Amino acid sequence: MRVVIAAAGTGGHINPGIAIANEIKKQEPDSQILFIGTNRGLENDLVPRAGYELKAINAYGFDRTLSIQNFKKIYQTFHSIQEAKKIITSFKPDVMIGTGGYICIPVGLAAKKKKVPIVLHESNAFPGMSIKLLSSKASKILLGFADAKPRLPKAKKIVVTGTPTKVKKIMLTNTKKQQLLKQNELKEDKPIVLFFGGSQGAQSINNSLLEIIGKKQNQDYQIMWAAGPSQYEGIKELLKQKYHLEIEHITNTKIVPYIYNMEEMMNLVDLIVARSGAMTITEIANVGKPAIFIPYPFATENHQEYNAKVLEKVGAAKIILDKDLNAKTLNTMICQMVKDRSQLQQMGEKGYAVSIQNVEKRIYEEIKETLTVN
Repeated sequence: MRVVIAAAGTGGHINPGIAIANEIKKQEPDSQILFIGTNRGLENDLVPRAGYELKAINAYGFDRTLSIQNFKKIYQTFHSIQEAKKIITSFKPDVMIGTGGYICIPVGLAAKKKKVPIVLHESNAFPGMSIKLLSSKASKILLGFADAKPRLPKAKKIVVTGTPTKVKKIMLTNTKKQQLLKQNELKEDKPIVLFFGGSQGAQSINNSLLEIIGKKQNQDYQIMWAAGPSQYEGIKELLKQKYHLEIEHITNTKIVPYIYNMEEMMNLVDLIVARSGAMTITEIANVGKPAIFIPYPFATENHQEYNAKVLEKVGAAKIILDKDLNAKTLNTMICQMVKDRSQLQQMGEKGYAVSIQNVEKRIYEEIKETLTVN
């Protein structure tokens, strides 16, 4: 199989593309796979690191404001259709796969002109502009969440496959559990709440959390906080200056720049507090953990709130809107939830019940079916 994958910008678009590519290679080792992106985004690191070739076109994301800069980006993006067409003509793919984001528009339109079947994957519960624009041109649209289906009325065929992610539910042995607790200076007798922000930033979460820690309000639970490599030193200094706390020695609290073994930690903890990107929602459902979501308020078309509602409506999560977030609101909700560990477990089970297993294989089979039909 010869495949072109359009993926650019953020990990939320690129990582699903890489996961799909890996599954195609696993099923058909002789497959030829080419990624099309730009020369600016994370794809320049992630795609070559995964072992795939990347070709760049001069496409841009643009907003809906009237400005000279925006018109330039629109012009350059539509001009890049010709660049994409040259790559497709040369590579001769059997199928073009798009995982959302602005790069899909020029590559998708070029594929359509060259009569290459298009398969799109949308991770979010509220489809992005590129997926909506290409929905009538795609042979098939694969969805992370069923909630996105009614929002794509022009689509020819829709299949809910889930979103590929590395994080899965694992059964930690008692030895492994004790090892993780010891490594992170955590105790078994108090609930553990995991906090992380995601690529879209989480300043409001950080501010609330700093106050909770500084005023020692987490007496009933332990905090495991991935603060982010770029913010860790600032948080360390702020805790010292404002609250006279040394970051390495805070009761019931472990703060680290980054969590490298996220799958293990998500399976260890009792509750997760995070933004609600599609990948985060999928991972939390996969591990079967309850969550408090604080949707990133500036996400395109407010898609993070729609994502969060997927788990909220089945009783697996609670939502605090960013505008309503403060230390008191967050701490009160956490304290209420951690009082009953059996209820937390039930919430997690409800999330796991709606998670989709064998996602990568499902996606591969849908792509193969598209090729046999076309």
